[in-house]
Amino acid sequence: MISVPSASTLPGGRNTLERLARFGYGARGAVYVLVGGLALLAAFGGGRPGDSHDALRKVLVGPFGAVLVGLIALGLLAFALWRAVEAVTDADRRGTSLKGLVVRGAHLISAILYVGLAGTAASLSLGLGLGGGDGVHDGTAWLLSQPMGRWLVALVGLAIAATAFGYLAKAWRGDTTARLALDGEARRRWAEPTGRFGYAARGIAFLIIGGFVAAAAWHQSSAEAKGLSDAFVLLRAQPYGTWLLALVAAGHAAFGAFGLIQARYRHIDAPDVDRVDDEAVAAVRRLA
Repeated sequence: MISVPSASTLPGGRNTLERLARFGYGARGAVYVLVGGLALLAAFGGGRPGDSHDALRKVLVGPFGAVLVGLIALGLLAFALWRAVEAVTDADRRGTSLKGLVVRGAHLISAILYVGLAGTAASLSLGLGLGGGDGVHDGTAWLLSQPMGRWLVALVGLAIAATAFGYLAKAWRGDTTARLALDGEARRRWAEPTGRFGYAARGIAFLIIGGFVAAAAWHQSSAEAKGLSDAFVLLRAQPYGTWLLALVAAGHAAFGAFGLIQARYRHIDAPDVDRVDDEAVAAVRRLA
């Protein structure tokens, strides 16, 4: 007899939450492919490199722009939901060690950030004009206005820097494909190089952003806190800046491509929402 793996262990399985997670990885991947591509064009063609908000606006003015941005908004919301599920249910079996709790905490923060980006995408898609804020600047200004705000901002800067080192370590170790359902040859030939390049680029960008936030804490000025587009600008201002920006921009496109790979091949051990829903309905009927 041939054993058939459960739907939750197969790429493209039928678990509702798994489908949402894959949709989310795909949406995030598409956004960063656009971010990297636009920054690469800016490296050689001039103009200011943009961030994820700028990438969404570029999609909006294209054919079927509102529909595509709306789909991206839904995908990013799905990704945020999956990140929250990962954090709360420990779907990836991170455990309760210090490292596991840190990773799960980072996933919860990621869920919050992607809800914000999904909101921006939705507002652009619906023509509400609510997508113009600078999240890093606004968030830093709010923190600085709180008691001990300077130290809170400094902690955020340290957390961003720690995330950067985590990305760089992941790229150095080459374990980016550990959770992909791929054979060894496919991992070595294309999945692992794509993931390592993407995580290295993200690590460099996060280091710069963490430095910006630390400077905001030092000077107690939210104007010092800057995001991804300013990190790109800083890279271009260095010696050989065009090539530095091009390299990091291409890495962000690779990070997006790796997100598309994850959408297809990542192992996702999601709780079976369908089964839980059925059990809840049956329980209500029994009570009735």
